[in-house]
This record gives sequence, structure tokens and C-alpha cells, in this order.
Amino acid sequence: MSTRKKLIIFIIALLVIDQVVKIWIKTHMMIGDEFSVFGDWFKIHFIENNGMAFGMELGGGKWGKTVLSVFRLIAVGGIAWYLGRLIKEKAPMGVILSFGLIFCGAIGNIIDSAFYGMIFSDSYSQVATMFPHGGGYSSFLHGKVVDMLYFPLYEGFLPQWIPIWGGDFFVFFRPVFNLADSYITIGVFILLLFHRKYFASKK
Repeated sequence: MSTRKKLIIFIIALLVIDQVVKIWIKTHMMIGDEFSVFGDWFKIHFIENNGMAFGMELGGGKWGKTVLSVFRLIAVGGIAWYLGRLIKEKAPMGVILSFGLIFCGAIGNIIDSAFYGMIFSDSYSQVATMFPHGGGYSSFLHGKVVDMLYFPLYEGFLPQWIPIWGGDFFVFFRPVFNLADSYITIGVFILLLFHRKYFASKK
């Protein structure tokens, strides 16, 4: 089997997992619902965001959302082109799979932004309906990204002797994210940790 076919199967499999989890969350939970997976340090906590990975946002309103969506599409196109180039140059499989992870994560969140607003009702005070009568909660490219993975490894008040934040309630790790976010993070981490020599040699 060619490298290209292996990569396509890899990306499709991860995308399916990402979307199955998100659709299950969307159709079984309301915003703010949560349940414990492993004690108090790993929870499924349903939130939605308008922005980038780990809940970050660009600007406000529909303008910021549209700019972010267009940027994502351009970035995905660039990554797809570079993946094709890496395959032609017979780059190490680790490099190809790392960029495949980044590409897959970006596509996963683009699907949410592009289509979820059209195919789901909102999740506030109700469990969302898929393909609701009368249409979804928003328009094309203005859907919200579904996040659910929450790892509050530490929750408590910081000691008073710590400057500025002493005595404040602190949560580590606070961001709620999804599988697509983790694909991007893992892909970047693998590139930085194991494949810097490849890019140095290309220079």
C-alpha cells in the first residue's frame, strides 16, 4: 500500500473518531453537563466555542468568526499541498504522519464551524436535535466547535506567599478541548521532539 493511501486511511479514521465523539456529545448532553471518567482529574465537560484550539477566539461577532473560518481553510489547503510534497520527496513517515495529525485536527474543527450550525439546534437548556425542523442554530461557517475533554489535575487555593495570585482559586489544567485539538498538539509535539533534524537538513 502506498504512503498516500496509508495517510488517507489514517486521516479518515481519526476524523471519524473525532466526529462520532462530538456528535454523541451534542446529541446526549446540554451545555455545562459533565460526568467523571477517572476520578476528579478526567471529566467529560460539554462546552462550545467560536474560536481556535482550547477555546481561544479571534475578534468578536460574525466578522471574527468568518475571518477565522477563512484562515482555517487557507491553512488546511497549505498543509494539504505540503503533505503532497513530503510524500513525493519520500520524507520520513514520522514527519508525514505528524503533518497528517495537524491536517486532521484542522479539518475536524472546520467541520464543526462550517456545518454544525446548520445541522444542529442549540444546546442551551436542551439536548440538541440533529437536522431540526426549521433549520439549525446558525449559518454556514458560523457554527461552534464542540469541546469536551477536561483534565482538572489540580483544583484548590494557591498559598498566600505566591506573589499576585496568592490565595486565588486555581485549576490546572483549565482549558476544555476536543480530539481535533489534541491531534494538532500531538502532531506539533512530535515534529519538535523527533524531527527537527529533518528540517535542519532541508535548509
